[in-house]
Amino acid sequence: MAKQVSHKLKIAGWVAIGAVAGALTTVQLQAVARGTLAPLPLEELQQLAAVFGMVKTDYVEPVDEKKLISEAISGMVASLDPHSQYFDKKSYKEFREGTSGRFVGVGIEISMEDGLVKVVSPIEDSPAFRAGLKSGDLITKIDDTAVKGLTINDAVKLMRGEPRTKVLLTIFRKDEDRTFPVTITREEIKTQSVKSRVVEPGYAWVRVSQFQERTIEDFARKLEDIYKAEPNLKGLVLDLRNDPGGLLDAAVALSAAFLPENVTVVSTNGQLEDSKFVYKAIPQHYLRRGGTDPIKRLTENTKGALKRVPMVVLVNEGSASASEIVAGALQDHKRAIILGSQTFGKGSVQTVRQLTPDTGLKLTTARYYTPSGNSIQAKGIVPNVMVDETVEGNVFAALRTREADLQKHLGNGKDPAEAPMTDARRAEEQQRDEAREIARKRVEEEARKNPGQRLVPEFGSDKDFQLQQALNQLKGRPVLVSKTLEVRTPEKKEN
Repeated sequence: MAKQVSHKLKIAGWVAIGAVAGALTTVQLQAVARGTLAPLPLEELQQLAAVFGMVKTDYVEPVDEKKLISEAISGMVASLDPHSQYFDKKSYKEFREGTSGRFVGVGIEISMEDGLVKVVSPIEDSPAFRAGLKSGDLITKIDDTAVKGLTINDAVKLMRGEPRTKVLLTIFRKDEDRTFPVTITREEIKTQSVKSRVVEPGYAWVRVSQFQERTIEDFARKLEDIYKAEPNLKGLVLDLRNDPGGLLDAAVALSAAFLPENVTVVSTNGQLEDSKFVYKAIPQHYLRRGGTDPIKRLTENTKGALKRVPMVVLVNEGSASASEIVAGALQDHKRAIILGSQTFGKGSVQTVRQLTPDTGLKLTTARYYTPSGNSIQAKGIVPNVMVDETVEGNVFAALRTREADLQKHLGNGKDPAEAPMTDARRAEEQQRDEAREIARKRVEEEARKNPGQRLVPEFGSDKDFQLQQALNQLKGRPVLVSKTLEVRTPEKKEN
């Protein structure tokens, strides 16, 4: 799993950024442990051993020793910041599945509607796709378990399992007004993290929902298809809204598709010498295992057009880590106009070290910086053009949690706004809390008025307000700029 970057990087591994298994993270996964250890505080370790012994002998009932130690490690690591984490056997497996884009299941993208699981779309060539499941189908039972009352995560766990095992889904199809059973055999699913379409002659939309191992190959293939349909593309919208991140090499590769060769994409800096590195738009910095280069093939097949096509990048509060790296690189090099709302602000790097074959440790080891040297930790990327979610304004923006809202979040290391909280900043925070409560009540009221309806149109649809404004920007037409969105400044780190 060695990542070929530089002789300076002595430890084999790979880098990931974003939301993996439900947690935002920027990660370098290492296949080997470090050769040196810091001096150990013996007195404190003796105290820890004494507490462990007392719990083991004096607690009211027997305790599981391994669980006790695992919880102690988890607590120690979780006390550092929101992104450091100890992976037990189960969470480590989920983490690796999240970055690979592979899992064993039936192959559907889902959401919840009226307490039932709704099929958003079956993944192409998956067991669910071959079984005839359609977008809009409602799942009422999974085997013998009624879906009503389950969380979406509970439903996902029931549908996943071992390869070649069967699961019985009970489907309600609205447009046919019938309920029927479907038995599906689970298999390894390869998720699609890239969607695209020509929205109108000369203009295309490409959405990246997460940066995974297969993302760049999928991205290259989608863009090649677009250029076959529209060889004289006039404008491209790269949609990174709600993209929580993923693999760093995928972010560097995607940026390299649009930037001149050898320019800086992102840099990292931390206490370890291995954490200090500048990633450039060259194959050596994004090809982990060598082999074919999808970006080189894409550049050749499009005759370099991607380096020149006018671009708008859509971002919002849910755009984090790897998506912020791409947006920051394209913005700093003036390659694209960034449109939408201020991003999440996840600008720290975590190293994942494998402790045993089944466990690992994810530890914050560095911050990353845009090509101009700016840290976006707890601040995010500020768009060139601020645009609301809908023509009526923002529905969910005030409700979304960002890096600066997380307890124990890392500061960006140099911003004066990290000074002690002032009365003015407390007032800003109170106003934000009040706005969040107003937004929550508004969303609840809208949901009551329109049960089962989307409050924000589907990304990429003809009703997608921000996409329409992006197209206006590309065409030189007036853009409906937000009158309410303001730049959020980094806040005091809370311990």
